[in-house]
Amino acid sequence: MNKFYLRILLLPVTLFVVLFAIVPILELIMLTIKGSNFYFFEYVSFFKNSYNVRVLIKTIEIAIFTVLIVLFIAFPLSLWITRQKTWLKGILTLFVLFPILTNTVVRNYAWIIILGKDGIINNFLSYIHVINQPLNILYTPIAIIIGSVYLFLPIMVITLMGSASELNIETEEAASILGATPSVSLIKIIIPQLLPGILTGSILVFAGAMTAYTTPQILGGNKNLVMSTLIYQQSMTLGNWQNASVVAIILIVISVLTMTILRKLSYKIDRRKLNA
Repeated sequence: MNKFYLRILLLPVTLFVVLFAIVPILELIMLTIKGSNFYFFEYVSFFKNSYNVRVLIKTIEIAIFTVLIVLFIAFPLSLWITRQKTWLKGILTLFVLFPILTNTVVRNYAWIIILGKDGIINNFLSYIHVINQPLNILYTPIAIIIGSVYLFLPIMVITLMGSASELNIETEEAASILGATPSVSLIKIIIPQLLPGILTGSILVFAGAMTAYTTPQILGGNKNLVMSTLIYQQSMTLGNWQNASVVAIILIVISVLTMTILRKLSYKIDRRKLNA
């Protein structure tokens, strides 16, 4: 097909991206430097504020812990699902995807019932005499991590299943014949082949956990602000749209940098596999 016609076909998509992605970000950037003699004054002020820095660090910590826990659960689960019979794999995949079909707000309110002082977990632990007083889980960073893990686990599982389905079983069998233990096969054969999928899933989960709003707002409460809820507080509660724009730009930059680094790492690993 002629390149001219290809450009014509791409024009609507390009206009859509420019109007609804690039232009809003440019407007945010302009808002952060509006009325400031020093263009980066608002950003410097953000990092000089110890409270803002704590919120940023807490957001990054929650995102990192979410990625690690999701990966720890999804890795064996995805391997197990991909090695089942076709009909069973379809059913298990449906169960994995089922939480995505439920509204996020409904899921988070369900976690309030589970994690509250009179919730299922505290009642059970009290019933078996493990605790004397209810545990304070709800409205803590732990509750945000639990909700985020539940929210993003299906994404990681499906991503890893795509990589796990391409695993060469014969390589594992050959390693076993040569005397490799299951742990050695896992570390030296399975994990290296799944690394691109692991990095791709980590990118998606990290970016989602960094920018999530509903889960931190409902399960974290007002005492455990993260970057997304800080944006809401600055804009809707305090009416300070300039500070809200600064927080939004910083959040975007951190997310994009992390995704770029992990994507380049994933690309290098893929190149090594092709050259091997």
